[in-house]
Amino acid sequence: MEIKKYLNLSNIELKKYLNFLSLGIRKYLNLSNRELQLVSAAFGFIAGMLIYTFFTPNYYGSAGPVKFELIPGSTMNQVIDSLYSAKIIANKKNLKIAAFLSGADKKLKAGFYRIPNGLTYFGLLDLLTEGGSEEQVLVTLPEGLWQHKMAQILQKEIGIDSSDFMKLSNDKPFLRKLGLDTDNVEGYLLPETYYFTLPSTAEEVIIKLKKEMDKIFTDSIMQHIKINGLTKHQVLTMASIIEGESNKPEEYATIAGVYYNRIKKGMKLQADPTIQYFKRQRRDKNRILYKDLEIDSPYNTYMYEGLPPGPINNPGKEAVLAAVYPEKNNFYYFVADGKGGHNFSRTYKEHLINQNNYRIWRNNQ
Repeated sequence: MEIKKYLNLSNIELKKYLNFLSLGIRKYLNLSNRELQLVSAAFGFIAGMLIYTFFTPNYYGSAGPVKFELIPGSTMNQVIDSLYSAKIIANKKNLKIAAFLSGADKKLKAGFYRIPNGLTYFGLLDLLTEGGSEEQVLVTLPEGLWQHKMAQILQKEIGIDSSDFMKLSNDKPFLRKLGLDTDNVEGYLLPETYYFTLPSTAEEVIIKLKKEMDKIFTDSIMQHIKINGLTKHQVLTMASIIEGESNKPEEYATIAGVYYNRIKKGMKLQADPTIQYFKRQRRDKNRILYKDLEIDSPYNTYMYEGLPPGPINNPGKEAVLAAVYPEKNNFYYFVADGKGGHNFSRTYKEHLINQNNYRIWRNNQ
């Protein structure tokens, strides 16, 4: 019997307990034997119903255990509705009564729970008031991600609201809280493979990714940047262009050298990724056309000299380090080689030859 188990009694102790309870009721209420039998039967029926209702194991269809998330701030009614929807319990009213009797409605603890099959209502409430575990999800954010693409991945993998992520990315008070004097957090979030604790908010994720990017900029790197007359913002802007130009990290430092050479010589960067950036801002998904190079935008590096106003994607660590420590070379031009990399040249004449070779390759494909 559940009473025996609950009170931790032996068979003899249980019999003595029930006899004592019966004599006590009879004496207290001054009942005859007949009346006592009726009261005992009623008492037994009520006790049996309570035991059946609240101490009988609840079984759901699957083998179990079932994973269940108790969201912070949830009310008991919301939790019960979720348990019922997940078919973990068969009767919402019974669990509400059990919660009221045990006071569990004021003791719920958020977290992730694995609910075994066959728990009683009181057993389930005990579990939900002990405290769940934190679940972690492994998520890979590829280098060079545009901000909205990062938001989409995070929504899919850990359930954050992508619109909240994008809104915070442009929220001036939030950016100031992060110590950023920029219009957007894009470029300041380090793409990597992360463990995220569930549930996480968009704000928590942005802060985490921003802190990881900050770790790259050690005191020695910041000193090196300062000596070279650059700022962290300029380095991240350059890194984002490098990331947009190539998928081969071994080329990053060479590309960085090309762009810094152009800046020193007063040449325009003429970086296609910056054109793609403002076309994206205009929701133009077409490939780059010659007419796009005539669009007046501060991100049009075919029109304006120097770096654009800010990063055009979220660069990875290797691109950032290439922007900090560029290769010292005499290259001013580069063009795709058709094999996933680039051919670099010192003169425009060499560049035209490389361009022509690339066109021949492309036309033969």
